[in-house]
Amino acid sequence: MELLSIDFLGQPLRLEGSMAGWQQVFWSNTLVAQQAASADHQDHYVHEFQLNQGESILTCRLEATVTWQPFLIEYRAMVDGQLIAEGSRNTKDIEQQVPHTPIKAERKFSLIGLVSLGMKALKSAKLIKVALASASIAAYSWLFSIEFALSLIACLVFHEYGHIRAMKYFGMKTKGIYLIPFLGGLALSDEKINTRWQDVVISIMGPFFGLILSLILMVVYWITGEMFFAGLAVFNAFLNLFNLLPILPLDGGHVLKSISFSMNSKLGITLCALAAVGGVILSYQLGLALFGFLLIMGSLEIVFEWRARHHSHLLPLDKYGQLVSAAWYVGLVSSLIGIIWYFASSGDALLQLPMQILGT
Repeated sequence: MELLSIDFLGQPLRLEGSMAGWQQVFWSNTLVAQQAASADHQDHYVHEFQLNQGESILTCRLEATVTWQPFLIEYRAMVDGQLIAEGSRNTKDIEQQVPHTPIKAERKFSLIGLVSLGMKALKSAKLIKVALASASIAAYSWLFSIEFALSLIACLVFHEYGHIRAMKYFGMKTKGIYLIPFLGGLALSDEKINTRWQDVVISIMGPFFGLILSLILMVVYWITGEMFFAGLAVFNAFLNLFNLLPILPLDGGHVLKSISFSMNSKLGITLCALAAVGGVILSYQLGLALFGFLLIMGSLEIVFEWRARHHSHLLPLDKYGQLVSAAWYVGLVSSLIGIIWYFASSGDALLQLPMQILGT
C-alpha cells in the first residue's frame, strides 16, 4: 500500500510497504530502493539511494518509522546530509489520499463485477437507473406479484442506501443505486477505498440499514396486525442475512476478509479459523445447516487469499478496529436471525419459510 508521497527534488517520491516489512521507494515512478519482507523486521527503515541531477550525483536518504496499530508513519528525507522534508501521517491521511498507481482489478470471473463494470461504462446514468428499475419491477412482478415486486425493490433500495450513506461519510463521490433484475442492487462510487475500516463500514452499513427496516416493519405489524408487514419484515431480514454470509463478493465476505487480513500473524488466521469452526458447530446445533455449509466455503476462500494479503493496497485494521468489526458483524447476524426466529415461532407457515431454508 502507499504509505507516503511527497515532493522530492521536483518529482514525486513515493513509499510503498506492507505489514510484513516489505518496502519500495519510487522517485518519478522509478524504483530507487527497496527492502524485502522479513519475519524479524524493525519499525524503523532507512532507504539510501543516489540520483543524477545534471552532472551531479546526489546521495539521498529516506528514514521512516512505521507503527501499524494504530497506524502512524514519521519520515525524514535528506539530500547530501541536508534535511529537506519531514512530517507524519496517520489513518485519516491514508483514508483521504488518492493512490498514485492505479489499483489492479481482480482477475476472477464475477458476474456482479461484470455488471458493475458495465454500469461504470454507461454515461446515461439516470436513464439506465430508470430502465433497470423498471426491468426489475417487471421481472419480480412476473415471478410473484406487483405488490411483492414493489416491496422487494423498496427493501433493496433501503439496503443499498446504507452503502451510499457510508460512502458519503468517507467523502467519496457516489454514482447512485442500480437495480439489477434477479441479482439485487449495486451502490457504485467513482473512488477507491484506502483502508480496511472503510471496507468494513461501507459493506456492513447495507445490512445494518436492512435490520433497521425490518425492525420498523415489525413495529408496524404490532400496531396494525397486518400479516403483510410481518412477511415483509422476515423476508427483508432473510435477504440481509444472506448478504452477511462470509463469501465474496457478499458484504459479509468483505467484513471477514478485512478482519482476518488485518491480523499480521499466524495466530490471527488461527483465531479466525477457530471462530469459523465454532460458527459452523453452532450453526448445526441450531439447525442452520445451510448457513454452516456456506460459512465453511467462505472460510476456505479467506484462507486461499491469505497468502496474498501483504500485497494489498488497503491499510489494515488496528486491534480496536478488528474487535469493533467482529462485534458489529456478530451482533448484526444475531439480530437478523432473532427476527427470523421470532416470526417463525408464530406458527404461520409462510413466516416459517426463511427458518426452514436456513435449516435445510
